[in-house]
Amino acid sequence: MQKTFAILPRRHYTGARSSGKQKEMREIMGTTVKKHEIDMLHGSIWNKLPLFALPVAATAILEQLFHASDVAIVGNFTGDARTVAVAAVGANGPIIGLIVNLFIGIALGANVVIANAIGCRDDNAVKRAVHTAIVFAVCGGAAVALLGQFIASPLLNILNVPEDVFPYALLYLRIYLLGMSVILLYNFEAAIFRSIGDTKVPFAALAISGVLNVLLNLFFVIVLHMTVNGVAIATVAANAVSAALLYVRLTRTDKCVRVERKALRIDGASLKRILRIGFPAGVQSAVFSFANIVIQSAINTLGTVAIAASSAAFNVEILAYDVLNSFSQACTTFVGQNYGAGQIKRCKKTMQLSFLEGAIATFVSVVVLLLSARSLLAIFNSDPEVIAIGYIRLATILPAYVFCLIYEILSGYLRGFGTSLAPALLTMLGVCGIRIAWVRLPDEHDVPDRHVGLSHQPLRNGDPDLRRGALLPPLEALCPP
Repeated sequence: MQKTFAILPRRHYTGARSSGKQKEMREIMGTTVKKHEIDMLHGSIWNKLPLFALPVAATAILEQLFHASDVAIVGNFTGDARTVAVAAVGANGPIIGLIVNLFIGIALGANVVIANAIGCRDDNAVKRAVHTAIVFAVCGGAAVALLGQFIASPLLNILNVPEDVFPYALLYLRIYLLGMSVILLYNFEAAIFRSIGDTKVPFAALAISGVLNVLLNLFFVIVLHMTVNGVAIATVAANAVSAALLYVRLTRTDKCVRVERKALRIDGASLKRILRIGFPAGVQSAVFSFANIVIQSAINTLGTVAIAASSAAFNVEILAYDVLNSFSQACTTFVGQNYGAGQIKRCKKTMQLSFLEGAIATFVSVVVLLLSARSLLAIFNSDPEVIAIGYIRLATILPAYVFCLIYEILSGYLRGFGTSLAPALLTMLGVCGIRIAWVRLPDEHDVPDRHVGLSHQPLRNGDPDLRRGALLPPLEALCPP
């Protein structure tokens, strides 16, 4: 038996051509593949990648709509405080992104470990990894929630949040951090379902909680006259519902990823494998978020209008990133299972098709978003100045997503083999390093910053210089938020 350098002992498997042999191999793996699950080890790949990726993209977009509904509702139903409230939610984006993305990367590690174990047909390894992931998510979220209450204020001070925005931003961040256990639990549960090719159940759970989130947002803000505290509570409550729905489903499934309460414990070997793959991926995402914090800190010196415009634009542009990233996740999971089964040719074919189909989906999403950009920005804030500045950001950043697609697919491909550190380091140094240097290093004339073409001095809301300066492209065109 040959040892892999990545995760588990790999069993060479040539695949089954006849339907009878396919059925036999599926029975060896545990149970037959259900209609809403995807068989990654047999048959054509081109039609299965979008079946996996598009529900993942829809799930990510729906998660983003949690945040977007917060911004839209406080931007339209909080009266004179609407711009300040939108800025408060937007100012927290990089901090929340840094924390959540770190753990989502680790969840991706759990996805790869479980997928590889399924490919090796090692149900015991699957069981240990699943229960380890669940416990780690809850404990990690609790630790972040506790620590976050102490560091929330210093973090916002580092971001140079304007004085009028600071109290709202601090309130939103502290409430959001209290819900980290359920937020992380959902993401780890979704990773478990995706490892068996089931991307529809996580989407369905999030769709239910998403509707609840919008209803609670409206109730807290319009009926109870709350501001950012109301939308933060609604978001946490909705995430709790989605996490609970997936947990119940995991306890009742007949698949090898079934969760048993008595078996909920951390297995040291499984956690080590998960972290070896997931931690570099998480750190990579966290460094992207750190680069965003550097940029957001500079944007925050420009006044409330600039912050609100950046926040609204982010909620639009991230939709295109969710589409391209879903094909990277599909590539990772397909490669993980096929590598565990020793089907290297299918791994290479998966990468090629992920590039092709991901490029088509990304192009369509970018075109649609650019054509409807102003209307989408108006959903979050109807201020003409906010819309104008937000459109400049979108028109600069979205075309550059072609570069993001390339490194996301390649990174996903390598992670499927258990190689996570190399793509993480290369991406962090090559992309995030350039972003930070571009923002922080003065240009040859040592005048306005190149990150958005604006000076260090905070500008008053409505200052015409803000519009003129914003005509220079933001640094964030180099890579996605």
